[in-house]
Amino acid sequence: MTGLLRILLAVGVVCGFLMPPGASAADAKRLNVVFVNPGKTGEVYWDMVSLTMQAAGRKLGAHVEVLTSERNYRTMQELGFGVVARSDKPDFLILSNEESAAVPIMEAAEAAGVRTLLLSNTLIGDDAARLGPPRQKLKTWLGDITTDLQTAGARMANALIGAARAEKWQSPDGKIHILGIGGDEITPASIARNAGLKLAVDAAPDVVVDRMLFANWTQSEAEHVTTNYLSWAARKEIRPAGIWAGNDPMALGALRAVSAAGLTPGRNIQLVGLNWSEDALREIKAGRLLLTDGGHFLLGGWSIVLLRDYADGCDFAAVSPRVEVKTSAITRDNLAAVGDLITTRAFDRIDFARFKAKTGHCGQYDFSVDALISSLTPVEGAAD
Repeated sequence: MTGLLRILLAVGVVCGFLMPPGASAADAKRLNVVFVNPGKTGEVYWDMVSLTMQAAGRKLGAHVEVLTSERNYRTMQELGFGVVARSDKPDFLILSNEESAAVPIMEAAEAAGVRTLLLSNTLIGDDAARLGPPRQKLKTWLGDITTDLQTAGARMANALIGAARAEKWQSPDGKIHILGIGGDEITPASIARNAGLKLAVDAAPDVVVDRMLFANWTQSEAEHVTTNYLSWAARKEIRPAGIWAGNDPMALGALRAVSAAGLTPGRNIQLVGLNWSEDALREIKAGRLLLTDGGHFLLGGWSIVLLRDYADGCDFAAVSPRVEVKTSAITRDNLAAVGDLITTRAFDRIDFARFKAKTGHCGQYDFSVDALISSLTPVEGAAD
């Protein structure tokens, strides 16, 4: 009888319906998770996604294997197909639909019975229309975890606009002139940020975006397009008031071009970025960058929280298979609260177990910055 009970419990844990919500990671089945990282090695945002995912795994009884695509969608698909074809398949496969490349992997995973979760970029356009929502046509597609990047993009733009109005940085035509630098025109994360910029500017009749240029998420390309824009603005006798950049590397590239053009960031032009990167925090402290929005690299850690809960029988889809996390802006006002965590990348300080859904409240999560800060173990040697 004891042996039969052991078998039944093992089957129940694998299927994700017998482990009671709130069970400790020590009591739960150890999960094997593979993340196909779409970024390049050394790319700050995607590196931090992987690091938070692995830190959460250490706290929640999950081994997280990271495979890096090096920003090549063909490599991403090859890696994904390779995982799905393994004889020893993982419990979960985490993908990001960068350049709409995840769908064939998801379809192969469905055929192989491998459960998938989309992170950061979900299905859009024809793919979304064809496959519908999670768990419908693709039963093994459990859902997605994304961030509200449209609101982030609008918050960034509104910060630029507010600063320009306060300083009276209008051009001779009476308008506030802004340069927009987007990552690309096709990924959902970029589309949402760009839409937020448009939303804010459409609501501000005194603001005009002179150019919406794309820099492939890179510092070097952003520096180049900013240099060209500033030359154009000088010829047209336009006074640039702000530069909106869809991520921190592009904001940093724009900063270099602005300085080279003889402008002083923070004094006669403002710039904003997104990523919460260490370099951006340094520029905020120096007063050269107005803000960096983000915190969305923590999607890595939060994804493991969702999958741990799912495996333990507390399905996040009880609320929705689509989990959307809010981002926040870091400015000089709140830099001290989270700056150290980011600069040291000491993500093991986060008590990820505290973020698991409470018994009877499956699918309800508080992934806010305040909850994050309250979960941190103190830095050793820090003053009380």
